[in-house]
Amino acid sequence: MKSLLFTLLLALGFFACDSQRTTTTSETTPAADTSTQPGDEALAGGISIDELDAQYPDAEKAYFAGGCFWCTEASFTRIQGVEDVYSGYAGGQLENPTYADSNTKTSGHAEAIVVYYDPAVITYDKLLDIFFVAHDPTQLNRQGPDVGPQYRSAIFPINEEQRQQAEAKIEALNASGKFDKPIATTIEDPIRFWVAEEYHQNYYENPNNPNQGYVQNVSRPKVEKVMKEFSDILKQEYQ
Repeated sequence: MKSLLFTLLLALGFFACDSQRTTTTSETTPAADTSTQPGDEALAGGISIDELDAQYPDAEKAYFAGGCFWCTEASFTRIQGVEDVYSGYAGGQLENPTYADSNTKTSGHAEAIVVYYDPAVITYDKLLDIFFVAHDPTQLNRQGPDVGPQYRSAIFPINEEQRQQAEAKIEALNASGKFDKPIATTIEDPIRFWVAEEYHQNYYENPNNPNQGYVQNVSRPKVEKVMKEFSDILKQEYQ
């Protein structure tokens, strides 16, 4: 599970632009204990990706965007070999974007995740398989009720090998007829990942949130779909 930096969640009460999502209120979500958190007030998530990378020196990583990051984060968290997953923003030029910035539809950023994984246990190719089950890759700039480029389906390869595997996976899926429409997933140049605000981390797992409408109606079906299709590689606690 995540380090103490994201073990407790903060709460806000605004609506996501063009989305049915809301966060829990401060009355139902405990404030984060910052006593053991280094925190950088200049960063929305309180930590840079470089600092985060340093916590997983032996892991490899992958960047994906598949609509709401609450859904994709929870889906990958359940898979063997995945050491940790963090929600954030990627694909835009705006420095240190916030959740509000991403929902302006002008920041260029997509809601994204960084997946830290053990390549001895799970391959990047298998992560791609999970990615294409965890959301609908045929929808352009939307996922269900979430509409806008911030909800686009995208892969951000960090090297040429990842890029080639992503391209081959999309080509194979399009040829297979698995989807009734062409895949709309973009493969975008590596770009800086910005960690999202604390209250977004582990949002699906937060015991205060299971009855939140979006979690029940949108997140849960996606997570359960991944758990069913990849039941053979679920972590023991999710079996």
